[in-house]
Amino acid sequence: MIRRAESRKRQRSLRLPHPYQRRSAPLWALLSLILNLVGLAAVIAMLVQHDNSDDGLPLGAPPSRPNLMSVVATPELGPRHQLAYQEWLGILQQEAQSIAERAPDNLSILAGDSISLWFPPEILPPEQQWLNQGISGETSSGLLARLYLFDDTRPDQIFVMIGINDLIQGIDADIVLKQHQAIIQDLKQQHPRAEIIVQSILPHAGDQATWEGRDRLLRIPNTVIREVNDQLQAIAEQEKVEYLDLYPLFADPSGHLMPQLTTDGLHLSEQGYWVWRSALQSYNLSRR
Repeated sequence: MIRRAESRKRQRSLRLPHPYQRRSAPLWALLSLILNLVGLAAVIAMLVQHDNSDDGLPLGAPPSRPNLMSVVATPELGPRHQLAYQEWLGILQQEAQSIAERAPDNLSILAGDSISLWFPPEILPPEQQWLNQGISGETSSGLLARLYLFDDTRPDQIFVMIGINDLIQGIDADIVLKQHQAIIQDLKQQHPRAEIIVQSILPHAGDQATWEGRDRLLRIPNTVIREVNDQLQAIAEQEKVEYLDLYPLFADPSGHLMPQLTTDGLHLSEQGYWVWRSALQSYNLSRR
């Protein structure tokens, strides 16, 4: 486990809501429903696109981008792909320090695993400055232990997506939820002015998955992921942070990850990242 900087003293209270029950029709639920409807409309518009024209592209899409219905390869990670975990930490810390020194306006942070890591920079919404703090294979405990890396930044928003690797490794859902709550509380303490957005865990493609860990993936029914997401939403409500439900935008009618949105049944294709981008932009528009 990574030793935190001695100057950091954190206190976490892991009081989970028990049982996880939703309150009746709060305002955030109505906003969430509106956001999902807007995001779903964006997904439908993308899926019916059959040519390379620029009509109907997501907001801010560069005119030269290729047809998203084409088959795309797994995003290239470059030299980072072979880095050991400690080397990853060094790179991410350097990037965070660089951002802290520049102190850009409208800074957003992606905190998570490989799904966040591989978000192509050119697809991220251009209205914001982005710091990507994803690590391939990351778990909720790993993310919690390294939040100090971007302590000195002053983000406006922090988008968290974590948990699928925990479930793949057989870690109990209750532990994953406790780690999520600890992550939220840590971020609230260290970045009191930032908007914290907990994002749902995405579905996987089930029997259609080709990922190398397919057997482990199939041990996690998508129904379990939905149940964890429901509890994440309850925790977000309890902690008074935002919850962005991406699951419906990526799931087919059977609840599996849509094949055109993934490269291997777990990770996202370029088209999948355009869907995510549209959801981020729709979310920010709803907050104005």
